[in-house]
Amino acid sequence: MRPLHEQVILVTGATDGLGRGVAERLAAGGAAVLLHGRDDERGATAMREIGEATGNERLRWYRADLASLADVRALAERVNAEEPRLDALVNNAGIGTTLPGDGARQVSADGYELRFQVNYLAHYLLTRLLLPLLERSAPARIVNVSSAGQAPIDFGDVMLERHYEGYLAYCQSKLAQIMSTIDLADDLAGRGVTVTALHPGTFMPTKIVTHAGIDPLTSLDQGIDATVRLVADPALDGVTGRYFDGQRESRPNAQAADPAARRRLREVSDRLAGLGVTQG
Repeated sequence: MRPLHEQVILVTGATDGLGRGVAERLAAGGAAVLLHGRDDERGATAMREIGEATGNERLRWYRADLASLADVRALAERVNAEEPRLDALVNNAGIGTTLPGDGARQVSADGYELRFQVNYLAHYLLTRLLLPLLERSAPARIVNVSSAGQAPIDFGDVMLERHYEGYLAYCQSKLAQIMSTIDLADDLAGRGVTVTALHPGTFMPTKIVTHAGIDPLTSLDQGIDATVRLVADPALDGVTGRYFDGQRESRPNAQAADPAARRRLREVSDRLAGLGVTQG
C-alpha cells in the first residue's frame, strides 16, 4: 500500500459511530477521506469537526441513502467522475436489530427487506460499481465491516417474508457480507485489490447498540483500531478473502465456506441489484 497520506479512502456511514471514528483516524494520518452519509447537515458537521480535530482539509462529502439503489448508483457515478483514484473502500454503514423500526419488518425504496439492503446489498452494488476505479488505483483495499452475529441465509426466504425477526435479519445481512468478501477475493486474485471483512468489536457504544438496550462491552477505540488496521497496515499487503474478529483472523459461520451457497448469493445479489445474473 501507499503511505496513508497519499491515499484516497471512502468510508460509508461516516457521520457517527464507528465510521466517524475511522474517518477521523484516517484523516489524522493524512489521507484524503471521502465521507458518506444520508444527511447533508450531519455531513457538514462531521466534515467541520474532523477537519478541526485533525487539521486535514482533504475531506469531501458524498450523500446517498443506502435504502435506495438509485442513490447508490448516483453515489458511485459521482465518485467515479470526481475522484481520479480510490485506494480503499470501507463498507461500514449499517442498521441494527431494532433501529430503525423497533423490531418491525421494513422494506427499502426498492421493496427489499431493509437490513439486507442497507447492510449488504447496497454495499455489494457500490463495490462493484467502484471496482474499475479501485483496480486503476491498485494496490487497493476493500474492507467490509461485518459482525460476529451471523445467520445462514435461507435462499427460499431471503427477504424474510415468512418469518421475520430483527436479530435474524441483521445476522443474515452480516453473513452475506462475509460470503461476498470471500467470493470477491477469489475474483480479484492477481488484480491488485484485496478484500477483507471484520467484526470490529462486541457491542460498541454506538446508537444501534444503545437503542437495543444493550450495555456496551468493547470500546469504540478498539473497533476503530481493528478497522483501520485492515485499511492501512502494510503488514496486511496481499491478505485477502479473510474474516477477522477484532485483530485476530477467525472462522465465520460455516455457510461462508460453501462455494455453492456463495455462488447462489451472488446470483441473487446480481439480480436484485440489477447487475444481471452471473454466468458459469
